[in-house]
Amino acid sequence: MGEESRLRAVVTLAQGMAAAHSPRDSWRAAAFGACHALTGNFAALSVWERELGRLRVLANVGELAVDEEEFPEGEAYPVHQFPEITEFLHERWAGGGEPNAWVETAEGPAGGAFEGRAGYCHQRVAALRRRGRGCCVVAPVVLHGRAWGELYVARPAGAPVFDRADADFATVLASVVAAGIAQTERLEEARRLAFTDALTGLANRRAVDAHLDEAIERHRRDGAVVSLVVCDLNGLKRVNDTLGHAVGDRFLERFGSVLSLCGAMLPGALAGRLGGDEFCLLVVGAPADDVVRAADELCRRAAGLELGEGVACGVASTADAIGAVRSARRLFRLADAAQYRAKALRADRPVVAGREGPDDPVVRLADARPSLEGAVERRRFRGRRP
Repeated sequence: MGEESRLRAVVTLAQGMAAAHSPRDSWRAAAFGACHALTGNFAALSVWERELGRLRVLANVGELAVDEEEFPEGEAYPVHQFPEITEFLHERWAGGGEPNAWVETAEGPAGGAFEGRAGYCHQRVAALRRRGRGCCVVAPVVLHGRAWGELYVARPAGAPVFDRADADFATVLASVVAAGIAQTERLEEARRLAFTDALTGLANRRAVDAHLDEAIERHRRDGAVVSLVVCDLNGLKRVNDTLGHAVGDRFLERFGSVLSLCGAMLPGALAGRLGGDEFCLLVVGAPADDVVRAADELCRRAAGLELGEGVACGVASTADAIGAVRSARRLFRLADAAQYRAKALRADRPVVAGREGPDDPVVRLADARPSLEGAVERRRFRGRRP
């Protein structure tokens, strides 16, 4: 490949990573771009997980072997199997050395490619032979001055072996990949901050609204059960007024942890803070009774907190007799109204929309309506904490 072709390959790789909309898209673009640029038939991008002492494969592309997947869940290799990662990558990178790529072949290290450290590469050689590949080039990926992982490109048995020029080019490609990964991480952090409540770490109102819209669309499309638990933490103002806002913030954080714990009873539940002292659980697919049980557990645990006065909790589910739910707003209003019934009646259990009946006076709408109207008026003028 001539210089002009290699320059175009670098541009293509950079553009592919810049266009990625998710980390997976970015990993795939990195591996595909490098595979094409180095005329390989297989490529992989892996991350070095220091805390676990392993190299974990993020993406495989090209001609995959029977034991390889595009996005493997559990393909990881202990670093003790690849001592060159620990010695060459970590020590030299940390010391300011150049993160040069090197070449391996199915017959052993390519001449001069790894400065005599042939004894460290037997695992890669064995992997090449096992998967019918003739050679590979391994390029360290350095991010923020530290070893982040590696870019790996292979050619089939019988194809020309990578040479020193290929290894140097792979080093350049790894730098482009590092820049793309840094951009992806910045975008992911921006997305996380945009959809996360800063105090509790739960989903914020923007995230809840987006997920609720998607859930209702799924309900309209295939009938999936969508349930929403809306709850208001009682006694926050008194805590703030008597003990200070710092204690009030810790109270909110503590309740957020309780909410997450109860949400874990329901697979896929989204726990969120709507603002101020209002929280919610959004659940898709679980039976309504399971959601009510989780809400009941939430009430019980909230009542046991050392601060506050428990929680007012309302539940609305498309599986209950609440009529057709064609919008996220309708489900939210029903759950919110149920929550206000619970607050007006000082209920210590969740109020469930559509389950009003003579045997359960806590959820009888007629009993709650006068207090509910007053609560709505009070809420209209109540200020909210950010």
